[in-house]
Amino acid sequence: MAGKLFPHPLLTALLILIWCLLVNEFRLGTLVFGTILGVLIPIATHAYWPDRPRVPRPWRLAVYVAIVIWDIIVANIHVAFIVLFKRNSDMSPAWVVVPLDLRTPEAITMLAGTITLTPGTVSADLSADGLALLVHALDAPDPDAVRDEIKQRYERRLLEIFE
Repeated sequence: MAGKLFPHPLLTALLILIWCLLVNEFRLGTLVFGTILGVLIPIATHAYWPDRPRVPRPWRLAVYVAIVIWDIIVANIHVAFIVLFKRNSDMSPAWVVVPLDLRTPEAITMLAGTITLTPGTVSADLSADGLALLVHALDAPDPDAVRDEIKQRYERRLLEIFE
């Protein structure tokens, strides 16, 4: 019964939270309507989630999200410094090919999204066989260091979360 009413409990909780943040007030009516949306939307979209992704270690996902948020803040400061104080001739933009050890589509999507969310880098393409990700870096004097940092800081953690 609970599985039919809450096919995606984390999505339900997230929808309730997002609704309360969008309305910008925490009242009983806001919470009730958010709960209605949080129950109905996952039920209505349940058929489109036939293979729900498994996250065997959700606590590691929380740590990963905290690291990504920190990296976004630091990268914003770094990119602001580059834009304000570096001349175009001093910048070293680069295309970096990141070979992937990840195999699940959800993990690869999270890695590509993380790279794109972090200012100064953007995921541009995934190879046809899914074994490499093409990344553009705004300022990368050492493209190999960018590749190694992505693999060590993000991909390694995603492997621990999803694999």
